[in-house]
Amino acid sequence: MSLIKYKDVLTLCKEKMAEAVAPLRVREMRKKAELELCKLESSIAEKEQSIHELGSSYPVYFDALIDAIDELDLTIRRKEQFEKIISEMFPED
Repeated sequence: MSLIKYKDVLTLCKEKMAEAVAPLRVREMRKKAELELCKLESSIAEKEQSIHELGSSYPVYFDALIDAIDELDLTIRRKEQFEKIISEMFPED
């Protein structure tokens, strides 16, 4: 499945929006997407630190460690999906 470029979606609705506004909205949405990507990267770093702390504690709580690793893997997967979405919706022209 491939997503339609966000710029193309905005320009389809010419009756509702002025064509001059579309590039500005594209840039705004790209910046918001990049901000969300940065938040995910920060979350990954925090989760990695938490895993190291859980692994070095005494006693080791393995269930908590496994849960933390699962959360890290999920966040990494979300980041990868977000990167794909950004590259499809906002290609470098």
